[in-house]
Amino acid sequence: MSIHDFSVKDIHGKEVRLSDFKGKTLLIVNTATKCSLTPQYDDLEKLYQKYKDKGLVVLDFPSNEFGQAVEDNAEITKFLKEEYQISFPIFAKININGENTHPLYAYLKEQKSEEIANSKYEILLEIIAQMNETRTGNDIKWNFTKFLVNKDGKVTQRFAPTVSTKEMESAIQEELANVA
Repeated sequence: MSIHDFSVKDIHGKEVRLSDFKGKTLLIVNTATKCSLTPQYDDLEKLYQKYKDKGLVVLDFPSNEFGQAVEDNAEITKFLKEEYQISFPIFAKININGENTHPLYAYLKEQKSEEIANSKYEILLEIIAQMNETRTGNDIKWNFTKFLVNKDGKVTQRFAPTVSTKEMESAIQEELANVA
C-alpha cells in the first residue's frame, strides 16, 4: 500500500487520485488560514517554485481540527490566492484526527508517527498543553505538520509544525535526487 492508493477531493470538490502523482516527491501539509503558522504558506510556495521542475509537489490539506480554518472551501481558495498567491494543489478541508480522520491521514500517521522537530517545537507543545488539547500517540499535534513522500508513494519523513522549509530542504533534495 502507498498514498497512491487513495483518492481525495480537491478544493472544488473534484475527485483526485493520488496515483496521478506517481513519480513525484510530495510534501503533504495540513494547514489553517487563521493560525500563527499560516505565514508558512510563503515559504511553501517558494519551495514549490524552486523544486517543482525537479519533481516536487506540495499538497495542501486545510483542516479545522484546531479551530483555525473556519472558512468554507471557496473562502479558503480566495484567501490563499489573494494573500499568498498559492499555485500548488489545494484540497478540500478534511479531518486529520479522531474518529472521522480522513483515510489518507490515518495512513500517513500510521506510516510515520515520530516527528522530526526543532527547539521551537517544545514551546509549541507547552502552548498546546495549556489549551488542554489532548493529542496522543501519532495524532497530528498542530497545523502545518508536513509529510515527505517519495516517488513510489512511501512516507519517508514527518516534520513538526515548527520545522521550517530551510530545515527540511536537504531531505527534500535527497528525495528529489532519487526521482531521476
